Amino acid sequence: MKTRVYYDDTDAGGVVYHANYLKFCERARSDIFYEHGKSPAIDGGHFVVKHLEADFIRSAKLGDLLEVKNELIELKNASLILKQEVWRDEEKLFAMTSTLAYVKEGKPCKIDEETKAFFRGLFT
Repeated sequence: MKTRVYYDDTDAGGVVYHANYLKFCERARSDIFYEHGKSPAIDGGHFVVKHLEADFIRSAKLGDLLEVKNELIELKNASLILKQEVWRDEEKLFAMTSTLAYVKEGKPCKIDEETKAFFRGLFT
């Protein structure tokens, strides 16, 4: 997913506010579904972040064109681990690894086989 850094993404110094890297990654996760005619809300359930580790490497600035890259690390019965990186041209700015749990009605639930096949097809 590509995105531009807008004024409301930055702090007073024109540098991307740290929480917005998480927003960029969230949008990229949703776009995985939307680009394939699907919704991130699946059969009454959805993915929630259970754990994440983030590394802020370099700063993005107002007007920068960024690309969020996604990599599936592991697909389990009720969760997956996703690595996401934010790049400006050939320069990595941010990296995050998150564990996403699939939940229905607030409780962990098995990911259906169709959704697992969807993820395997995207990241193989």
